[in-house]
Amino acid sequence: MDDIVQRHHDRAVPIEQYSRLPRLPVTLVLENLRSSFNVGAIFRSCESARVEKLITCGITAHPPNEKVLKTSMGAWEFVPHEHVASAGEAIEKLKAQGLPLFALETTSKSVSLYRTKIPRPVALILGNEALGLSRETLAAADRIIEIPLLGYKNSLNVSVALGIALFEILRQWGELGKE
Repeated sequence: MDDIVQRHHDRAVPIEQYSRLPRLPVTLVLENLRSSFNVGAIFRSCESARVEKLITCGITAHPPNEKVLKTSMGAWEFVPHEHVASAGEAIEKLKAQGLPLFALETTSKSVSLYRTKIPRPVALILGNEALGLSRETLAAADRIIEIPLLGYKNSLNVSVALGIALFEILRQWGELGKE
């Protein structure tokens, strides 16, 4: 075990070079998240996967919210992001760009994330921690996917769910393990 060294540093490339690396064509939409801590954690996951863009909507906290900045541990600076008034506004823009919209939610119409081929590019929409996605957002989605769960509560933290979904998308696209 003495030969194992933990890596606690940022990527060992100059920031100028890092900023020119390609982004993966995932746009993430957060609809009315209540917790600024969840938003900060989501920024960290987005930065780790080099997502193209993060769109916060409605009451969702966003930079320069102090709790988001602190929880993101600086990751927010490396994730292109914008805030819009509503998920409907974000969806309208994304549909105009021709992006397929996938909602991550447990419903009677959901299909398992693991049985779904995720298109490239894609927009992934996540909702409020207590209420989930609005009916309007679910109706606007091209597909509703879910993470199959085994527990009684059928509930995951939204930032955890995003991490699972995001890295499954990267796995499907063959992006993991590349240098």
